[in-house]
Amino acid sequence: MHDPRFDKLAKLLVGYSIRLKRNEMVLVEAFDVPDEMTIALIRAIQKAGALPFVQVHHARVNRALALAASDRQLNLIASHELARMKKIDAYVALRGSNNITELSDVPIDRMKLMAKKMRPVQDQRVKKTKWVVLRWPTPSMAQLAGMSTEAFEDFYFDVCTLDYRKLQPGMKALKALMEKTDRVEVKGPGTDLRFSIKGIPAVVCGGDRNIPDGEVFTCPVKHSVQGHVTFNAPSIYQSVGFDGIRLEFRDGKIVEATSNQTEKLNKILDSDAGARYIGEFSLGLNPRVLEPMRDILFDEKIAGSFHFTPGQAYEEADNGNRSQVHWDMVSIQRPEYGGGEVYFDGKLIRRDGEFVPKRLRSLNRNH
Repeated sequence: MHDPRFDKLAKLLVGYSIRLKRNEMVLVEAFDVPDEMTIALIRAIQKAGALPFVQVHHARVNRALALAASDRQLNLIASHELARMKKIDAYVALRGSNNITELSDVPIDRMKLMAKKMRPVQDQRVKKTKWVVLRWPTPSMAQLAGMSTEAFEDFYFDVCTLDYRKLQPGMKALKALMEKTDRVEVKGPGTDLRFSIKGIPAVVCGGDRNIPDGEVFTCPVKHSVQGHVTFNAPSIYQSVGFDGIRLEFRDGKIVEATSNQTEKLNKILDSDAGARYIGEFSLGLNPRVLEPMRDILFDEKIAGSFHFTPGQAYEEADNGNRSQVHWDMVSIQRPEYGGGEVYFDGKLIRRDGEFVPKRLRSLNRNH
């Protein structure tokens, strides 16, 4: 049955997120999402005068392929995908698998090989196309969020069709402040981090890359990170659930890492030389995303949160770190999660999840 919310979301993705132009070629990748949503996207793309291309994926099929994937097979797949991506102007991905741990029994070595082989395709997509990616609401996501399926669907469409234009002035002010900052301190329960962001650009994420959106990110100077951090939001990486991650740093490098899955955590951090250095620091500020649900596209945008990311740095905010890993780890600093502070060059910027400087207060939830 057709749902008018599909059309509203498709219109936002095509008209605002990727700002599609006539005759541009668009690749839509649909992972276990309703055909009706894919069709809504096709129609929105065609209405903009652009050319849609579609690839449909199923998580269980992808798992079977991953379990048996060979080096030769992955080389061919990556070559084909890269050649196609080089002809694409814009990219939209919707991911709706009802089991977010579908790949949990694929060996880590196989996951690492797949990530390595597909990295050129991802780099081409991120660096050379206009792109937006988003999850699709499922009963399993509702369960992780502690909500009924119907209530979660309402929450999803409310969050994903937020008028991101209203966040832009405050996010631009935060970007400008970050780009003037040298020293950052982040404090809270189990957290005492110190690092520099001097000379590294900051990037506003206001609905034109990920949906839901709402963050401003930069990156630490690679060897500047000192101290320790504890993440109070649960995380899933390579289909494995991690809780209570604690990282300790010395001269930018993670020298100790523990969690409920300490062995698996350290195997991931040993993937390559860059995986134990940080590739992103970001402040989350979406006023409608408040609780973690083990879905990073939502969790990294939580109002009053920050995330710190072992692995690959983005080209837009680059400290030179390179890795096949990019793992956003989230900590929430609102009072109900223990509170915390963020300081820029010794000045208090955010306390208990609320921005303090007048020009940033429009980013607080009560605004």
